[in-house]
Amino acid sequence: MVNFADRLNAQVAFSPIGRWFRLEGSGHPKERIGSRFVTEIRAGLTTWAAMAYIISVNASIVSDSGGTCVCTNATDPSCTNDTTYLACVNDVRNDLIISTAAMAALSSVLMGLFANLPVGMAPGLGLNAYFAYSIVGFHGTGMVTYQEALAAVFLEGWIFLALSLLGLRQWLVRIIPESLVLAVGAGIAPSGLGVIGGDTTNFVGLGGCTADNYIANLPYYCEHGQLRNPTMWLGIFLGGILTVLLMLYRVRGAILIGIFLVSIISWPRPTAVTYFPHTDAGDALFDFFKQVVTFHPLHKVGNVIDYNYRNPRVWYALVTFLYVDILGTTLYSMAKFAGLRDPVTLDFEGSTAAYCVDAFSISMGALVGTSPVTAFIESATGISEGGKTGITAIVVGLAFFVSIFFAPIFASIPGWATGGALIIVGSLMIRNVREINWDYIGDAVPAFITLIIIPLSYNIAYGLIAGILSYLAINFIPWAIRKLTHDRIVPPNYDASEEWTIPPGSIFPLWLLKATGRAPPTEEGLVLEERYVPRHASIDTASQDHVNGGRSISTLEKHPDAI
Repeated sequence: MVNFADRLNAQVAFSPIGRWFRLEGSGHPKERIGSRFVTEIRAGLTTWAAMAYIISVNASIVSDSGGTCVCTNATDPSCTNDTTYLACVNDVRNDLIISTAAMAALSSVLMGLFANLPVGMAPGLGLNAYFAYSIVGFHGTGMVTYQEALAAVFLEGWIFLALSLLGLRQWLVRIIPESLVLAVGAGIAPSGLGVIGGDTTNFVGLGGCTADNYIANLPYYCEHGQLRNPTMWLGIFLGGILTVLLMLYRVRGAILIGIFLVSIISWPRPTAVTYFPHTDAGDALFDFFKQVVTFHPLHKVGNVIDYNYRNPRVWYALVTFLYVDILGTTLYSMAKFAGLRDPVTLDFEGSTAAYCVDAFSISMGALVGTSPVTAFIESATGISEGGKTGITAIVVGLAFFVSIFFAPIFASIPGWATGGALIIVGSLMIRNVREINWDYIGDAVPAFITLIIIPLSYNIAYGLIAGILSYLAINFIPWAIRKLTHDRIVPPNYDASEEWTIPPGSIFPLWLLKATGRAPPTEEGLVLEERYVPRHASIDTASQDHVNGGRSISTLEKHPDAI
């Protein structure tokens, strides 16, 4: 029996919208099998629910840099206990909530509209931590100011745009050794639970005490009363353990449910876990919270870039942002997960448009005061729900646009509400290490060095440098000996090593090849591997070769001239 959803799917598929997004039944020669308009909407809402936590989390992390606030306290260089400075930081956080939602909306819509990929975009975790803690520093104690760091991000986006138009960015991603790509994917995710604090002897130790138990002039250094802060336990049990239980039963939006449940419990004022204590700062927070639905311009972070490119440290920040972003492979991984990667060239459909959107969004994000924008691994949840086209990403963007007007709600989400979510997201990010080639020590050691340096130095750039240099040092010598001895001296298990080759296909994008008359004969220069991802498949199972009813359409069946 034909229902309303079926009729709607058919009408949209036959429309210009259906043909643009290549919905099944649109008549497009490369329509995406299994794509349905209603399914795309559901997939988009699922992706938004999985990544909506970034609105409050990104604002909290980036605001730790202090933003445009200036600390003038000589006895407290980081102004940790300066109420005036902290009130300014809170204003920065409120602005960044709007900035984060706005950039997620813009970048996701552009990704869906021009690249036709089911990928949600937003300021990325890991990148924001590197921006806030390594470049600007906690409360502005780093190497450059917040405004100068934004200048580095702004220029980075335009450089990436040029690299993407020339096809160099896509090519660089494809030539990185797979083990290092997987190791970098583990990333870093700071937590707001406060379980770990400072220690005057061991540098780090147990935290979780209330503010009145801090060592004098050393916030988060507990003199006594460790693990007795009720907000910490609230975040652990409801924001952490309950969220994991919901995820075990595949409750959609489990992370968002956990965050809001802890937040709602923290909103009443006369409780031990309130986010609005009866203080001047608490009163200011509560007054903003009571507005519920509002919109205000960006007072603290909008268009504050300081184009001070004469400062050499700005160039250091720019270079590190560049190679950190180049090695960010989430967009590539999501395209592969959606079945849109060419198995021969290892490129994916719409890669030039996708990377150009990514680059443009990075620069636009700097104008509204936020760290680099990137693709989100949570897009896999929507893809698993059946998202196959850019309609999914557009729905994600529209949902984030609506979120802009609920800024007071998102601004009132405490750190202990998002702390559990950050730990869970960290566990999702680190799953890639299972696919590292641990069987060959030449691949395993550089990957392990990358993994361990990143959290110990709290710096992605240092981890990447260590991983790449160790990979070259370890693998170049056996390669040189092998070449000089004509394969007579090789490591005993060399066959277990991860083969590194330059992917076939041109380094240049299709538009440039067409302009020079060197375009390949196949349509768009790509032969796509298409498959159906089960509706309720997990990220792991969907990444395997599962297909509808065990039936797959191989590349050679669709394109017998592919080889």
